Amino acid sequence: MTLFTGLSAFPLTPADAKGELKPELLQSFLERIVEAGADSIGLLGSTGGYAYLTPEARKHTLRAAVECVAGRTPLIVGVGALTTDVAEDLARNARWAGVDGLLLAPMSYQPLTDEEVFRHFEAVAAAGELPLCIYNNPSTTKFTLSPELIARLAELPNVTAVKMPLAADGDYAGEMQRLRAMTPEGFAIGYSGDWGAKDALLAGGACWYSVVAGLLPEPALALNRAAQAGNAAEAERIDHAFAPLWALFREFGSFRVMFAIAESLGFGSIAAPRPLLPLDQAYRIRVEDALRPLLQVAA
Repeated sequence: MTLFTGLSAFPLTPADAKGELKPELLQSFLERIVEAGADSIGLLGSTGGYAYLTPEARKHTLRAAVECVAGRTPLIVGVGALTTDVAEDLARNARWAGVDGLLLAPMSYQPLTDEEVFRHFEAVAAAGELPLCIYNNPSTTKFTLSPELIARLAELPNVTAVKMPLAADGDYAGEMQRLRAMTPEGFAIGYSGDWGAKDALLAGGACWYSVVAGLLPEPALALNRAAQAGNAAEAERIDHAFAPLWALFREFGSFRVMFAIAESLGFGSIAAPRPLLPLDQAYRIRVEDALRPLLQVAA
C-alpha cells in the first residue's frame, strides 16, 4: 500500500515524572505496531502529545523512533507548530532523519485566516520536501479547513493527502465524493476519530489514522482490513467489541484514556502532560473492562 493509506497507528510519547522521554518504552510501543503489520506509524500526532513538547523533545523522540523502525514500517511525523519557522525546522529535521512523510495541522493562538494557513502549509511543505498530509483537526486547532482550502492546498507540491475529522452528518461517501471532485487524482482522503472509523472506511476512506492502534494494533488492524475489504458484517462485529472503549473516548477524550490503557496493559504509570489529570480509579476499571473483548479479537 502507498503512504497515507490503510492503517496508520499513533503511539503515545511516554515520559517520566520529570517529562523526559522514555525511549525504551516508546520503542516497545513501536515494536508492537511493526509486528502487528500496520501500514504506517504516525509519530507525534495528537496522541503523541506533540503540542505539549518542545522542538528539542520532539527531535529526541523522532531519533528514538527512527532508530527502532527505519526501513521496516513507513514513519509519518507531525510537524505542526505555532510558528512557521519552527514548523519548517521540524520538517527539515524530519527529512534529514529519514522519515517517509509529514503530518501538518494549522496550530494557532491568534485565529488564522485561510490565506495564513495556505502560506504556512506552502512554506512547510517546501522545507520538508516529503509527502505531506493535511491534518484537519478543528477540535484541537479551532480552525476548520474548508473543502475549498483543502483543494487549494492539494495543488501544492508534496501535499498528497488529508486527515479528516469525522463527518458531522455521517455522510462520508458524499464528503469524499465532493473532495475527490476538487482535488488531484490519487489525493488520499482518510479519517481520524476512532469511533467512526468503521463507517468512514466502509464508505471508501483511504486511511484510518488511529489512536487506539498505538497500543492495540492487532484489533485495530482487524477492523481496518475488514472494512476496507467491504466486509460490513465482520467490521460491525469487531467495531461492536470496541464499543465500550469508544464510549470512554467520547466521554473523556482518547488522549486521557490511552494513558489508562497503557497502565492496564502493564506498561506502568505514564503521566499525561500537566495540567491534564489521570482518570479516576473508577474509570480505570471501566477501561480494563473495555479491553477484555478487544484482547480476544487480538488473539
